[in-house]
Amino acid sequence: MASQPSRLLLRPLRQCKPRPTTLISAHIQSVRPPPQSRQHSSALSRQQHRPIPTAHIPSVSRRSIFIQTEDTPNVDALKFKPNARVLPALFPAPFVEYLSPRSTLAPPHPSPLAARLLAVEGVTAVFYGADYITVTKETGTNWAHVKPEVFSLITEAVTAGGDIVTTASGGKQEEDSLAYDEEDSEVVAMIKELLETRIRPAIQEDGGDIDFRGFENGVVKLKLRGACRTCDSSTVTLRNGIESMLCHYIEEVTSVEQVLDEEEEVALKEFALFEEKLKAAKGPGAVAI
Repeated sequence: MASQPSRLLLRPLRQCKPRPTTLISAHIQSVRPPPQSRQHSSALSRQQHRPIPTAHIPSVSRRSIFIQTEDTPNVDALKFKPNARVLPALFPAPFVEYLSPRSTLAPPHPSPLAARLLAVEGVTAVFYGADYITVTKETGTNWAHVKPEVFSLITEAVTAGGDIVTTASGGKQEEDSLAYDEEDSEVVAMIKELLETRIRPAIQEDGGDIDFRGFENGVVKLKLRGACRTCDSSTVTLRNGIESMLCHYIEEVTSVEQVLDEEEEVALKEFALFEEKLKAAKGPGAVAI
């Protein structure tokens, strides 16, 4: 009677299915070539299956370049955003602007790419942000004639992998005008903080930037750069955007004024003289186009 329980226990085990591993191993065994075929393989076959040595194959590193083009509120300015930094990480200023070929060669920040871009017919200004490039053209020039060459030059410079902007000794070093200064008054510090946190990001999104030039008698003096410098809506940006925000948060601020560089003042005077000569030649009702 003692052996009967053991037979009852062993009966279910006999009814169990074989483990799948035996089938898998059998299948693997079946697809293996027989030993004889391996022994009789030809020398040519062994030569064909010999692994290729990789020591003599040079490794070529390829850099994937992607450049995105964005419109700006200024119809004469385009924003180019490569998938790489434009200004070095430790660059002393948040941006660099080139308005003439001479400025691309002179210290403190010469740029061969900016020199090539300004050599393109119709291009008047080049602006470098931290991760984008804004190119401004003449009003009468069609982007269809300018954009392909500009795009090609930027792609070539980014693909090369070198510094787009270099730092040379001599010349006035660029600094961030919105950076904290211990000598700033409390009002100036608040103005800079608002410009840095609320206003600069929006202007950079439009392909430009902003310079703080001072605060005197309630007037904040600013300088718009990049695409915003020659934009038709720059006055609206100053009055409705920047001025209204500064006056709302800082009661000492009464107005905002745009400061022009010496080159821009000379250009405006020359344009005014040109308009006067044109009106005198065509009559009092003539308007410059």
